[in-house]
Amino acid sequence: MNEIFIPVLGIPAAQGSKKHVGRGILVESSKKVAPWRQDVRHAALEYYQGEPVSGAVKVAIEFIFARPKGHYGTGKNADKLKPSAPMYATSNNLGDLDKLLRSTFDGLAIRSGGTVLKDDSLIVEVDAKKRYAMEGEHVGANIKISKLH
Repeated sequence: MNEIFIPVLGIPAAQGSKKHVGRGILVESSKKVAPWRQDVRHAALEYYQGEPVSGAVKVAIEFIFARPKGHYGTGKNADKLKPSAPMYATSNNLGDLDKLLRSTFDGLAIRSGGTVLKDDSLIVEVDAKKRYAMEGEHVGANIKISKLH
């Protein structure tokens, strides 16, 4: 394994704070995190069938979000992107990049139920961005895992 590419379809979700529900039990406060981790796990199973990676890796990941309606024109231009529409997803309701990474890495690591990495502590380098989908593109993430020598 030198490089693994995993395209994930789904709505990226940021791992948020934990909520105490009593008796020392903590649960994820965001209901979107579990479905996203599941999407990552399913994509990983589909695109990588090898042994879990046990050495240092670099992860390049691009989170792709749906564009809000305000990015498009109105009337006959309702399907056309406005020239002023941003490329990068900076809206605070989409989640912080670091929290998006945490939820996604958990979906890849065996320790958290994933199948690709023995542990997410093996990730020693990250190249990440979040942006809006281009025309005809699905929301989700493109993940590239590269073994470091």
